[in-house]
Amino acid sequence: MEFVTPPPVRRLSGTDADLPRPAWRGPTGRPNGNGHSNGNGHSNGAPVFAGRHPRVAPASVAIDRMQVEGLSVDYGRKRAVAEVSFPIRQGEVLALIGPSGCGKTTLLRSLNRLTELTKGASTQGRITLDGVDTATIEPTALRRRVTMVFQQPNPFPMSVFDNVAYVLREQASRRPRKPALRDAVEEALARAGLLEEVRADLDHPALRLSGGQQQRLCIARALAANPEVLLLDEPCSALDPRSTQVIEDLIVKLREDVAVVIVTHNLQQAFRVADYVAFMYLGELVEYASATQVFSAPREERTKDYVSGAFG
Repeated sequence: MEFVTPPPVRRLSGTDADLPRPAWRGPTGRPNGNGHSNGNGHSNGAPVFAGRHPRVAPASVAIDRMQVEGLSVDYGRKRAVAEVSFPIRQGEVLALIGPSGCGKTTLLRSLNRLTELTKGASTQGRITLDGVDTATIEPTALRRRVTMVFQQPNPFPMSVFDNVAYVLREQASRRPRKPALRDAVEEALARAGLLEEVRADLDHPALRLSGGQQQRLCIARALAANPEVLLLDEPCSALDPRSTQVIEDLIVKLREDVAVVIVTHNLQQAFRVADYVAFMYLGELVEYASATQVFSAPREERTKDYVSGAFG
């Protein structure tokens, strides 16, 4: 494949992420930016990696939050994840990519022990949160520290205010009244980029919000617990392009305060938001590297085939 070098993109310092990101060209040597995309970032046999989120500054410091060490997950006799290891850091967005059924979501759900709720599931290996084995942390407490937002927005059938306040009330030893929660609720909504849109009517039913607003409300609800890690399982797959852009901008901003792990089938989305990428295939971690490395000069042939659209 032939590459052409665009202007440099500022990313995390101290790694190959500082290198300029080349634009993919198809077999003809022509850029694929005008081709027809299938929604996964593939176009005319090659991915279209165009358009970057403007990052005013790279994340200042990357802080280790979680370590995945030799993780394997089995459903009965079927191995879904095979001996996977990588770090998860605050200050970075980690994107899990790969074809359907490759173990991405199973891996994501293992990070806060949701996998163990599936009948017949078993895990081996070790996952730590701030150096503590997650197997020793009470599951509810773990899920407050490692929170998840799912593919379909799932606000509770109550007001915008009460959706966020629900988490705060669950954490309190005594049930606090509404005035005592207002500041914390508004802070969570502000962090999720939703406050200005709903400030005038926090009693508005959450189910009447738009799809994109509902997803940001779910993110606000997750952030209300002040987690160390935020897990996002294809958070934009049900949203229109405008709402997707808003969520992606939010993800980039949030990485300063919380470690973010996102599962996405959209390679352009991974290109836009991720600092590091883990490519999964048939349960194996084929390649873990900076987004620059994975999308411009992957080390593994299977990674190159996937990001170039040869399969997926």
